[in-house]
Amino acid sequence: MKKNTLAHAAAVCLLAAFAGHAAADEPIATDRPDFVESSDTVGKGRLQIETSVAFERNDAEGIKVRSRSTPTLVRWGVGEDWELRLETDGSMREQTRDRNTGLSDKATGFSDTAIGIKWHTMDADEKTGRPSMAWLFHADLNTGTREFRGAGLRPSVRATAEWELAGEWSVGVMPGLMFDKRDDGKRFTAGIFAVTVGKGWTDRFRTFVELSGQSLAAKKNGGSFVTFDAGAVYLLTNDTQVDFAISKGLNDETTDFSWTVGFSVRF
Repeated sequence: MKKNTLAHAAAVCLLAAFAGHAAADEPIATDRPDFVESSDTVGKGRLQIETSVAFERNDAEGIKVRSRSTPTLVRWGVGEDWELRLETDGSMREQTRDRNTGLSDKATGFSDTAIGIKWHTMDADEKTGRPSMAWLFHADLNTGTREFRGAGLRPSVRATAEWELAGEWSVGVMPGLMFDKRDDGKRFTAGIFAVTVGKGWTDRFRTFVELSGQSLAAKKNGGSFVTFDAGAVYLLTNDTQVDFAISKGLNDETTDFSWTVGFSVRF
């Protein structure tokens, strides 16, 4: 009996060690550079930082705008299926030139900050076609400098679902709602909807294309912000990632073109 007990205990310890090793070998899963968020959380006790530099350009009605930002997301796992999130576009720089008058202006500062949580609600099941799913609840706070500050508290809710398909293909969708405020103080609700298709070429390299409606609103509320995106991700190690993406605006209200390069690390 004693031998059996010791053998059982040894087996449990061995399995626990193996499970811990397997979990440690699980590659990093980030929420960038595509707009559709991952359905994965970082895991209990894990800290993940996803940072980047982004550039935008827009020309409309004789006004030329060039901007640079440093989007950053910090994720802290408070449980296996829950994480706390802190997100910002970081340091901002915007240059504007009026082609009609020749006048130009430059603004620098910091963007607003968003706080939120992600809740992983369901694991994928390839046999039944069930996706991996998560809910995200965020609130944008007007913490930025005057030139880049939004109007008050702006909460949002999003759901994300991901399917892993044959041939290393994947599909992700993300619907949601954002409760925003205009400059005149009137509140409005904007929709969110995006679809991404990814392809893994090796264990470390994947690419994606995406159609993202980042804000779907009436003209009186600023109109819709819709882009076509494409990009690539490369894993340096299981805990570090570099990425690149470009975006093309698809309507008048959307920035003409933007690109970003990023680095992510998990502790």
